[in-house]
Amino acid sequence: MTDLAADTRTVVVERDFAHPPEKVWRALTQPHLIEEWLMQNDFQPVVGRAFGLSAEWGALTCEVLEVAPHSTLAYTWTGLGLESVVTWTLTPSGAGTHLRMEQTGFRADQDQAYYGAKAGWPRFFKKLDQVVAGLD
Repeated sequence: MTDLAADTRTVVVERDFAHPPEKVWRALTQPHLIEEWLMQNDFQPVVGRAFGLSAEWGALTCEVLEVAPHSTLAYTWTGLGLESVVTWTLTPSGAGTHLRMEQTGFRADQDQAYYGAKAGWPRFFKKLDQVVAGLD
């Protein structure tokens, strides 16, 4: 039996936000805000709940794996042949939040998905920062 984790790649993006974890958390968990920076969705931060993400290029099916308010959020990210897990970690830092996103599960034969994620997540982070900056 092979170790599947050893045969997969991971995309990690980290960024400091000049906003408290509570604000960043809202943008990561409220459907109308998620739609502004990521995709259309029917997300609810409830462990075990299935939800969908959709964009002009296709749709993903997801399931919430972990919810620790203002700290950790994890969910599956499945579609177009990709079975991965996205984990968000929020850490207070000075007057703001250090946000780390890790997407695991890219197989060696999934270069398009892997490089697409490497290019796409930094753009999503930029939009996320704009959404969070606009919150009261």
